[in-house]
Amino acid sequence: MKKPSFLERLTGGSQADEYDRILDEDHRFGEDDDLAVEEDSYSEEENSEENYSDDTKQEGELPVDMYQTEDAIFIRALVAGISPNDLTISITRDMVTIRGTREEIQESHEDNYFHRELFWGSFSRTLLLPEEVAIDEAEAQEKHGLLEIKLPKLDKHRSTQLKVRSNVVHK
Repeated sequence: MKKPSFLERLTGGSQADEYDRILDEDHRFGEDDDLAVEEDSYSEEENSEENYSDDTKQEGELPVDMYQTEDAIFIRALVAGISPNDLTISITRDMVTIRGTREEIQESHEDNYFHRELFWGSFSRTLLLPEEVAIDEAEAQEKHGLLEIKLPKLDKHRSTQLKVRSNVVHK
């Protein structure tokens, strides 16, 4: 009896096909592969960033730290090179969205760069909060390129007395 192939064991199927041949232990990739791509069949220029239009550039995701204390949730993000006026922070009771744009100042031609690691362009980050927050008491400040957002937690144990009013006019 023939030993079941990797694909047969994985899928529970009993048909041998081209995938079995490729996944076989004795197979060397590139040998007799119908799907093998010749090295010269495309150039790196076809996939370079220069050939993408501005419409296809993706929005960056802002890296953040989020932590909580007993009475508040804090969010920190590096926003160096961005004016506080260029940041938009939207808050609901259970979600925060930070948006902005870091404008690039082109000081040298693209070919003269050795490393390109900084992110330029628009970015955003949406975070689901672990608890509901009091949005009217939220605060945001930027200092030396560090954005810190303080979101006070809702006090679910707080209570108040309501006075009942009546719309009935007494004569």
